Amino acid sequence: MTSGEALSLPGLGPYLSILVAAALPTHVWRWMGVLLAERLPNDSEVFIWIKAVTTALVAGLVSQLILFPHGALADVPIPVRIVAAGVGVGVYLATKRTLALGILSAEAILIGAWFVV
Repeated sequence: MTSGEALSLPGLGPYLSILVAAALPTHVWRWMGVLLAERLPNDSEVFIWIKAVTTALVAGLVSQLILFPHGALADVPIPVRIVAAGVGVGVYLATKRTLALGILSAEAILIGAWFVV
C-alpha cells in the first residue's frame, strides 16, 4: 500500500461483518455473565443449572466429534477415536485433572493411529 492509498471501508467489509455477526454478540453475553455472576453465590441453583447445561453441551460436542467427525478425523477408525477419548479421560483423571495432559495423550493416540492406518 502506498502513502496515497487508504484502507477502504469496502475492503474492511468482510472483517466488520465477522466482528458484528460473531464476536460482539458472544462478548455481550460473556460480559453479562460476568456482571451477573459476581452477585450470585457459587452454590446457588442457577450456577448448578448452568454447570449442568454447559457440561451437557460439551459432552454433546465431544460425542459428535467422536461419532460423526468431519475432515481428517473422519479417516481415523471409530474404535481408535473411542480409545483415544477413553485414554484422554483416564490420563486426565490420573493426573489430578490436568486437562493439557489428557488432551495431549488423546492427540498422541490419534496422531499415532494416523501414521499406522
